[in-house]
Amino acid sequence: MNQSAPNYYLPQPTRWPVVGSVALLLMAAGAVMWMNGAAAGPWVVAIGAIALATMIFRWFGQVAGESEAGRFNRQVDASFRWGMSWFIFSEVMFFAAFFGALFYVRVLSVPDLGSIESRLLWPEFNSAWPSAGPSFTGRFTPMAAWGIPAINTLLLLSSGATVTVAHWRLKENRRGPLSLWLLLTIVLGATFLALQAWEYGHAYSELNLKLSTGVYGATFFMLTGFHGFHVTIGVIMLTVILFRCLAGHFRPDHHFAFEAVSWYWHFVDVVWLLLFIFVYWI
Repeated sequence: MNQSAPNYYLPQPTRWPVVGSVALLLMAAGAVMWMNGAAAGPWVVAIGAIALATMIFRWFGQVAGESEAGRFNRQVDASFRWGMSWFIFSEVMFFAAFFGALFYVRVLSVPDLGSIESRLLWPEFNSAWPSAGPSFTGRFTPMAAWGIPAINTLLLLSSGATVTVAHWRLKENRRGPLSLWLLLTIVLGATFLALQAWEYGHAYSELNLKLSTGVYGATFFMLTGFHGFHVTIGVIMLTVILFRCLAGHFRPDHHFAFEAVSWYWHFVDVVWLLLFIFVYWI
């Protein structure tokens, strides 16, 4: 399609949104059944997950085929950019809610529990952060910043640099270096996830730091856990983009799918920097 043409490409009606909705319904229903001890729960979740993966693979493949066929002009490209921008904004608001909860606890709740009035109820409570709250009676050790978290920070910052270099190579139409730098980004992201899994095991087995460890454990695992989930999604997205690069997709002047994934990856990097500062360090 001529890139300057005013026509806006509209795809034919597709069944994949319905398939995705049914898959999510199966996963949600199966999870509820699983949590209530129903034997069929895990199987329903598995069926829903398979249906969801099939929908994603087939639907995204269809969109990639339409892109490579030249059906997307600049107007369609602009709509994709706005869509990805709003999606990342929604993710920013998602993490803003959890950071807001963390700041509320640290700045308001914990100091208030150490006030004179509150000491009548919890005389032994120390209102310093990190704190599991006055109702948590066990002992725990906060996660230190200068260890695995610092290494993971270096890994993610490096991955942000490698995906940027890969983008430069794509603009230069150098396919070999493009794939190499993209593969290095994936390896760095996967290494981050492996170290975070080891960190979680260490927290549970040696630090008594769990999701149930009061307000500190809840905020720690909710923030770092959801970030780890986003890193996992990012690694999957980067892997798909790598296979598309190896298949000869993308041109120096037409590669928004690559840009969208790189935007998402930089967003993941920025969130981790905030996590390292406010959850691990300060």
